[in-house]
Amino acid sequence: MKSLDENYYNPFFSHIYVEEEIADHPRVKKILTRFENAEVVYIRHYKDIFCRRRQDYEEQHHAQNLILAKKTGSLIYQGAPVCQNFGNTWFYYTSCMMNCIYDCEYCYLKGMYPSANIVIFVNIEDIFKELHQMLSEHPVYLCVSYDTDLLAFDSVTGYVREWEHFVLEENKRSPNPLKIEIRTKSANEKSFESLIPDENIIYAFTLSPQRVTEQYEHNTPSLKQRISCVTGAVQKGFPVRLCFDPMIYCPDWQQEYDEMIKLVAKEVPMDQIFDVSVGSFRVSQDYLKKMRKSEPYSAVVQFPFQNDSGVYHYGKELTEQMEHYLTGKLLQYVPEDKIFRWEL
Repeated sequence: MKSLDENYYNPFFSHIYVEEEIADHPRVKKILTRFENAEVVYIRHYKDIFCRRRQDYEEQHHAQNLILAKKTGSLIYQGAPVCQNFGNTWFYYTSCMMNCIYDCEYCYLKGMYPSANIVIFVNIEDIFKELHQMLSEHPVYLCVSYDTDLLAFDSVTGYVREWEHFVLEENKRSPNPLKIEIRTKSANEKSFESLIPDENIIYAFTLSPQRVTEQYEHNTPSLKQRISCVTGAVQKGFPVRLCFDPMIYCPDWQQEYDEMIKLVAKEVPMDQIFDVSVGSFRVSQDYLKKMRKSEPYSAVVQFPFQNDSGVYHYGKELTEQMEHYLTGKLLQYVPEDKIFRWEL
């Protein structure tokens, strides 16, 4: 499992590319102090590095570099149709970072981005300004950790705390409520020692059977480590969403998911869980094409999926079988109105 320990990260972030326009930004200076051995290269625009041709995503992931940039244009986007909105009408997402320290074979980012290098947009305050304006018009449900894992990277950026502060302050003055989701596969228990529980900040932990974690979710914490983090967060009063999404098919998937649910129910106070997400693997056809090209030997990526309206998935029969099975197991511990399934 990757750690945020500085001595571990320096070999990966051997180079840090910084846009000239934000070179004097306080956040840039703070981040650079964490990586004193890195070579700092100043650039005109992050895309000059991030969008170069003929990059090898898989090779780069073994030696990621860091890019510090300014996010411009529209900063908040409509929620994607392959994502769950959990019953929220005003569903959006934003990206403070691009790419992730984890290396999950099935991650759609591998089909979305040309580079495995990590981009940090240091002007998070501009996202806050745009969001403040939106909240003057209507409520917002915002996913802030889709294109990265903010909690896993929080000791570098501090963005989880920045989001917490913004939500707490904005909901005191805004005419409309703001609720955010921070999705993660991390087991960063220390973060919850200094964070403040709030009903409008949901920590969504993606949980997978240990076999799936070992085979396809490289560098991520183990299932037991994630469960331990979940338990600690729930006991401290944080709203926690359990995400069994995406479900990944393997020959003995029923046994694997059954054992996982039993372990989760044994360790986690299920009556205190905020809600649960269930969904099998699905990805856009454009992303999967790129993923298959970069991962020719990945069983999870090369599966013979079915294409419906540009979305690849396991097919109606297998999808229904997997999701119905898992939902049935969860109903032993969680009321039905707290279980959300994604539907094609």
